[in-house]
Amino acid sequence: MAEQHTILLVGESGVGKTHYGAQFLKRLSVETCALKAANAPSNVTPFATALSCLTEGLATHHTPADSYVESVWPIRDETGRVAELVWPDYGGEQVRNLAVQRQIPEAWRERVLSATDWVLLIRPHSIRKEDDLFSRPLQKLGKVEPQPTAAVHSISDQARMLELLQILLYLGQFHLDKPLRRPGLTILLTCWDEVNDPRVPADVIADQLPMLWSFVHSNWATPTVMGLSALGRALSTEDADVEFASVGPEDFGYVILPDGQQSSDITLPIQRLMSGRS
Repeated sequence: MAEQHTILLVGESGVGKTHYGAQFLKRLSVETCALKAANAPSNVTPFATALSCLTEGLATHHTPADSYVESVWPIRDETGRVAELVWPDYGGEQVRNLAVQRQIPEAWRERVLSATDWVLLIRPHSIRKEDDLFSRPLQKLGKVEPQPTAAVHSISDQARMLELLQILLYLGQFHLDKPLRRPGLTILLTCWDEVNDPRVPADVIADQLPMLWSFVHSNWATPTVMGLSALGRALSTEDADVEFASVGPEDFGYVILPDGQQSSDITLPIQRLMSGRS
């Protein structure tokens, strides 16, 4: 009997979780993707609201910081494999706080323990790049820059995401004595239309987030990295995109597969996790 997958999506604020969820739901409803709905999903209200905006050619607003609405979507692929896609709609600040405050709400604890696979969403365009030996002008090397007297220390975006993975691994009681096969891990580099880089997604993350990628590559047997543009273009929350509205949201959006090929089927990252493909 095929393994039952429970797939958890995790991402910080502004990475496009809700837009991806709305577009994913639309693909399932019009049946133009590799996956099908195996049963009625629970509580799709946040995504239905976003889809209503997209139908009008508008972006939806960010989820409030204190919101946590869990939606579980039973799905299947063409071979009969089944999975539960756990799609929480939550303020991305909650994910940031997991790493910064090291406090795990009970809702998160239960889902991490039950998940067989994780999907981590990262928006490269929003990552803060720290100055280092390769980015600072040569004439500044060796010079001590004056620091504000009231400077507040904070960890880098890259270190925070690495810390998040470590907390989730600890919570799930996974051991790193050998490369992990479970939980399966897929990293989606979101808003790929902003990236403007011809390289494959794994090369982009290795270049932009080398510490995070080194940790992932060392501790997972077959981690997968893909690019995702859930909308295919930037939308405004106020000025409607007439073309997007007239053509329909289901005809926009794409993924970049690990080999660099582009596909309009934005459900493929989930389908590949279900099939065990890297």
